[in-house]
Amino acid sequence: MKITDIRTYILGNPWKNWLFVLVDTDENITGLGEGTLNGFAKTVEAAIHELKHLVIGRDPFDVETISLRLFRDVYSDGGQIQGSALAAIETACWDIMGKATNQPLYKLLGGSCHDKLRAYANGWYRGPNTPENFFEKAKIVVDKGYTALKFDPFGAAWRTVSRQDFAAAIENIAAVREAVGPDVDILIEGHNRFSVSTALQFADAMLKYEPTWFEAPVPPHLITSMVEVARRSPVPVACGEDYYSREQFAELLRHDAVHIIQLEPQFLGISASKQICGMVHAHNGVTAPHSAQGPVCSVVCSHLNMATPNFYLHEIFDEFNEPWEEHVLQPALKVQNGYLLPPEGPGLGVELNLAEIDKHPYQVGNWLPLFKQGWEKRETVK
Repeated sequence: MKITDIRTYILGNPWKNWLFVLVDTDENITGLGEGTLNGFAKTVEAAIHELKHLVIGRDPFDVETISLRLFRDVYSDGGQIQGSALAAIETACWDIMGKATNQPLYKLLGGSCHDKLRAYANGWYRGPNTPENFFEKAKIVVDKGYTALKFDPFGAAWRTVSRQDFAAAIENIAAVREAVGPDVDILIEGHNRFSVSTALQFADAMLKYEPTWFEAPVPPHLITSMVEVARRSPVPVACGEDYYSREQFAELLRHDAVHIIQLEPQFLGISASKQICGMVHAHNGVTAPHSAQGPVCSVVCSHLNMATPNFYLHEIFDEFNEPWEEHVLQPALKVQNGYLLPPEGPGLGVELNLAEIDKHPYQVGNWLPLFKQGWEKRETVK
């Protein structure tokens, strides 16, 4: 079997343009992948077409060689853009392998390690940044059966905050805890916002509300800063979604300070993601992959999580996106009473609905401006 062509499609989701890839073969088996990256849909699309000459004519089963050609052989470090292009193509190759062998992806990655996957809700708090909104929306989430939910209570904060904004963020956390009761996990999203000192002040202040983790409290570039927060914070720190190489995870893990690792298959590809899960396992850590790109990413994470013995939690945006999202992939990934299972069909187990993509064209303003007031509404930026 040989790869004959790579096609790309962009769908205009209001808060993040989604980029999908179809990889064709000479045996009429087509694989599906995703290359979504906030603010860079057209850029990653261009990278895919610029790099595809490196894989056309290759056997899609040779994913390790394909990954080396797309990253090592290019020699330049294109970061998350290059990682997104690589992952889109490599994911489609795994989909092809599953279809050719008539096996779901998780079977190819090691088989089932779990009866079902516990999910946490994200993206549920769209609306004003007020305790009242967080309280009302959190109740809706737990009524759906979720036993864990994540949110960013910090508004547009960056590095330091005023006393008023500090108090407002803690009030948001208090409102969610009051709404969901003592038995639901609340996960605090930091979005790389703070200095070390500010992050630690927030960690101390939120402790009485018993959050399960404080995610990405400081920017990821200085791993030593993340490690310092993790060692001094009374709340467990989770991070990893920004990294795009095994080496970055190796550096993070060698400090044995962060034990909840949120790798991003969208930047790594499935092969490297599986290997990093093993690295985390060797450090007595757990994985909660970042699954906030698009619907294919969520499906990929479900397969990876099913085949990962040290899996912890699965991130779900799908139920809280635009209502038409359930038509983008067939069948749509469904959460029932806070749990889900990967699709059982061969490969990823889903197919892309091109007719639905045509209804939602790319828009420049479809991105998430996390340091601008009102980003929580997740609307197209005018």
